[in-house]
Amino acid sequence: MDAYSSETGNSITLSRPPVLLAASSSTAMMRAERTIDAHGLRIGARLPIEEALARIKTQPSATAVWLELDRDCGSDMDELLSQVSHDVSRGFYAGVISVTQPLLDAVSARIDDLAIEIVVEGDEAQRAAALTIAVAAHGAPFQLSDVAADRNAERLRQLSEEVSRIASTLARLSSGPVMSRPALEPMTGADLPPLSADTVRNVIRARRLRARFFPEELFADPAWDMLLDLLQAEIAQLRVPVSSLCIAAAVPATTALRWLKTLVSQGLFVRRADPHDGRRVFVELAPEASQALRRYFSEVGQVAAI
Repeated sequence: MDAYSSETGNSITLSRPPVLLAASSSTAMMRAERTIDAHGLRIGARLPIEEALARIKTQPSATAVWLELDRDCGSDMDELLSQVSHDVSRGFYAGVISVTQPLLDAVSARIDDLAIEIVVEGDEAQRAAALTIAVAAHGAPFQLSDVAADRNAERLRQLSEEVSRIASTLARLSSGPVMSRPALEPMTGADLPPLSADTVRNVIRARRLRARFFPEELFADPAWDMLLDLLQAEIAQLRVPVSSLCIAAAVPATTALRWLKTLVSQGLFVRRADPHDGRRVFVELAPEASQALRRYFSEVGQVAAI
């Protein structure tokens, strides 16, 4: 996987800076190449993880950096992830990281910038959507090539709707933060009746049972599922890593991560570094979110809150 510049034969002109690819194996590199090629973007370099950090530090400019990780590359991977997070936060380029499920916690621990798109074992449409979102957020929108669009049209439409729903939620929260409503002010945490972990656990179990009778995608509500999971963990005094929270969301991990970013950006969730493991972060409820959930359970009482 030697680095080299590449030519382009599509509608994207050479005036746009290239995309730099870094991968943990030859197989991973080939998969990343297919995604970039489908977008008609120019590949500036193909790099092994061990060499990518030095190249990125000296690269004059790039449209995006794509990291394809299918194995743990240790400290080289950690340093590269930290550098990419630093650069994206300063607007140097867009960032996309494709990972396998076992690497999710190690990667999440190093990524501080919410603009970076993380794809977890995604299909081609999810990968295409991640690159589109990342580059557009960086301020350089582009159109997917006709071939890729035809091949994944329906899946991309679904992903576009998914991202739009997240964006709409973010816009609503931004225009009027739920936690600042005057109706929440009179009651303090001490005024709330006790809430048991079993109560919340039963609600979660009831939600999961629906999948026995109906297609699970009919009831996808990742934000609520994650809120419930963190409330249950808080009551039981348990810590929840990113990977576990994504499982609790009951949607594909890539979708769960987008919701997680939204909820963190709105101050409902808080990321905490694991003091005993630098390659893991925990997620917990912000105090205001915890109080709001407890108020909710207090008001619904014995009604099945599903």
